Amino acid sequence: MHYGRGGYGRPNLNVLWTIIGINIVVFIIDLMVQYSSLSRDLGYFFALYPLFVWNEPWTLITSMFMHADMMHIFFNMLWLYFFGSYIIMLVGDRKFLMVYFIGGIVGGLFYVWLAAFPYPPAVGASGAVFALGGMLAVMQPKLKVMLMFIPVPLSLWVVVTGSFLLGFIFPNIAWQGHLGGLLVGMAFGFYFRRKPRRIIFYR
Repeated sequence: MHYGRGGYGRPNLNVLWTIIGINIVVFIIDLMVQYSSLSRDLGYFFALYPLFVWNEPWTLITSMFMHADMMHIFFNMLWLYFFGSYIIMLVGDRKFLMVYFIGGIVGGLFYVWLAAFPYPPAVGASGAVFALGGMLAVMQPKLKVMLMFIPVPLSLWVVVTGSFLLGFIFPNIAWQGHLGGLLVGMAFGFYFRRKPRRIIFYR
């Protein structure tokens, strides 16, 4: 006997691994293009440029699958796996995808709306990841997590809030996208927390 979707059985992470795989493949291809003889990398065509987004609306999605460097993609994919696997266990892979993409798109729109001159391009899945983190923090406010270099467990909402605030300290971080994704995730978290979960038993 095990729990079906909406319960607490082993989640199907195929969708999550597919998204992580696409991000990694795109990052590798982008590195290859950068070190080739081509004059322009993938970011020229697929990054989110605030000044051109209304002529190139697809970049709201393509920019979510691009990353600036190794550290950028490593931490985004690490948090994506942690948040994503837990959320799929709670609400299923379809709702996970919905929150992921809506959070990423709204995060991109927030960046376009709030970006300051000279309006640099933005890449990364951070808006979508913050959407997942905000949703999980609302649905599981007592959840404890362990971080590297911090020897005590911390509440997830403390980790998510702290990560968001760090965006104002370090340079070249699009805090606007984090904010948009976080608000979307919190809204979905309150919605799904109020909505009773259906648990199906199989035998």
